[in-house]
Amino acid sequence: MKGGLAERWLHAAYGGSAWLRLLRPLESLYRLVVARRVAAYRSGRRGVWRAGVPVIVVGNLTLGGTGKSPMVAWLGRHLAERGWRPGIVSRGYGGSATNFPLCVTETTPVDRCGDEPRMLARQTGLPVVVDPDRPRGGKALVEAGCDILISDDGLQHLALGRDLELVVVDGQRGFGNGRCLPAGPLREPLARLDDVDAVLINGTPSFDMPGSGWTFRLAPLQWRALQDDSCFPLLPLPFSGSVHAVAGIGNPDRFFATLVEMGIEVRPHALADHHHFTAHDINFDDGLPVVMTAKDAEKCQRFASPNSWVLDVEAQPDAGFAAWLDARLEALR
Repeated sequence: MKGGLAERWLHAAYGGSAWLRLLRPLESLYRLVVARRVAAYRSGRRGVWRAGVPVIVVGNLTLGGTGKSPMVAWLGRHLAERGWRPGIVSRGYGGSATNFPLCVTETTPVDRCGDEPRMLARQTGLPVVVDPDRPRGGKALVEAGCDILISDDGLQHLALGRDLELVVVDGQRGFGNGRCLPAGPLREPLARLDDVDAVLINGTPSFDMPGSGWTFRLAPLQWRALQDDSCFPLLPLPFSGSVHAVAGIGNPDRFFATLVEMGIEVRPHALADHHHFTAHDINFDDGLPVVMTAKDAEKCQRFASPNSWVLDVEAQPDAGFAAWLDARLEALR
C-alpha cells in the first residue's frame, strides 16, 4: 500500500473500522506464516547468528510511527556515556544501495541509505550500518570495534540473536483493533509481548496495557535552520505567524499536535511514511515558514528554502527504565 491508501488503511486499523472484518481470513493465514517462521528459528531449522557482544533489539509490534527512532538515538547516547562502544544496524528502508554492509555517516546520500539511518548517524555520531542481512551488518560493526549492538526495528528479524528486546508503543494509538495484518496493525499477535524484556510507551497510555511498561516522552529540544543547520532555542520562536507543517512519518498527527502544544498555528500537510520528497512538497506560494521533523529534513535539505525549519526532539524515558537497563547491561558485561 502506498500514499493515501496506506494512510486510510492505518486510520481504519487504529480506529476499529468494521469493514476490516472482511480481511480476517487473510489474518489467519498471516498468523500461521508468522507462527511457522518463529517455530523454525526456535527449533534450529533456521540459523541464528550470535554476535559475541550484547545485542539490544528496539522494535515495533505495530505498523505506523511509535517514536522508535528517537528511542534508538537515546539508547545509543546512553550506552556511550556509560563506557560502551555501541553500533547501530538498520534495514535502511527507502534506500537504494545494492552493496552491503553500507557504513553510514551524516554525509552519505540519503537516497542510498534511507532517512532513518542517516538521521541516527547525525544525532548520535555512532557507527551506523545499513544491511538487510542483519547478522552481516552486525558482524561489520563488531569488526569495527563495537562492543554492543543496537538493532533498529529488528524485532521480527530473528536471524540476529539478541540479549534484550525492547518494544516501543504509541501511547495514543496503542495496538489499534488488536488484529494482525491485514485486518489490523499488528505485525505479530499481542502474546508476543510476553516474550520481550521491556515495553516502552510513548506518552501517557490511553488504553489498557497488557502487562507492565515504562513510559517516555518526545521532548522538543531545539529549532534548526534546515539550510545551514544553525540551531536556535525553542523560545522565542525563530519565525512568526502560522506555519506549513510537513510530515512524512508514521504518525504525522503526533508531530502536528506537538507544534500546536507549543502555541504554533499549524497548516498541516500529512504524507506517507518515508515519502520521497521533492521541492514541490515543501515550497509554498505564501512565504510562510515550513516546519518538519528531523527524519524528513534528511531528504529535504538539498532543496529547502531559507525559511525551512526542523524541530529536533529527544526521547526522555522514565528514570526507572534507565536504572533497569543499566542493571541488565552490567550483568551482560
